[in-house]
Amino acid sequence: MPHQILVADDDPHIREIICFALEKAGMKTQAVADGAAALQAIERREPDLVVLDIGMPEMDGLEVCRRLRQRSDVPVLFLSARDEEIDRILGLEMGGDDYVTKPFSPRELVARVNVILRRARAVPEPADARAFAHGKLSLTPASHGASFDGKALALTAIEFSILKGFLARPAHVLGRDLVVASAYAANIHVADRTVDSHIRNIRAKLAAAGCLDAIETVHGVGFRLGRCGA
Repeated sequence: MPHQILVADDDPHIREIICFALEKAGMKTQAVADGAAALQAIERREPDLVVLDIGMPEMDGLEVCRRLRQRSDVPVLFLSARDEEIDRILGLEMGGDDYVTKPFSPRELVARVNVILRRARAVPEPADARAFAHGKLSLTPASHGASFDGKALALTAIEFSILKGFLARPAHVLGRDLVVASAYAANIHVADRTVDSHIRNIRAKLAAAGCLDAIETVHGVGFRLGRCGA
């Protein structure tokens, strides 16, 4: 079955470009022009992913995502006119999975959508697929489950993949390139600020669960997994 993508943007030209690119890639799309219509469409039938413009009038994309996260964990790819909004876009309260800055390449947008869908999809794994554990932190890829000291963690698909990359190499220092490689396709450029924002969100979510040393910064090199309550 083709993936169902909801596209919410008040600019009809941008909606047309996005829908054309996604449909050319084999997906089905539904387009709406404002935030209220987006929430109504999701209520009727939850899509596999939402492409959500931040700068819509009346109800902007951040408010749409905030309301959506109260009842759904459907992946969200934000469209932003300003790169400086990254921390808000990927913030804990908003729960965005990724973002694309306008003007954007339709090919890059499709690539990022595919990355999110691949990470979010519950792909059956071999029966002997291993879970990961470090200190009191544990990840179970087969069920996309994550917890610290028995407390469940609500991670986006990309956050989960990044944390899995650390748990797979618990004694290694990972540069930003390796952090990116664990969560994105090889042909996608990801800015350092995006990586830092994801790391900051992971740290905050783990801190809220009681883990204050989840990911340590090694200045000038990258990041490494902390003791995680060990």
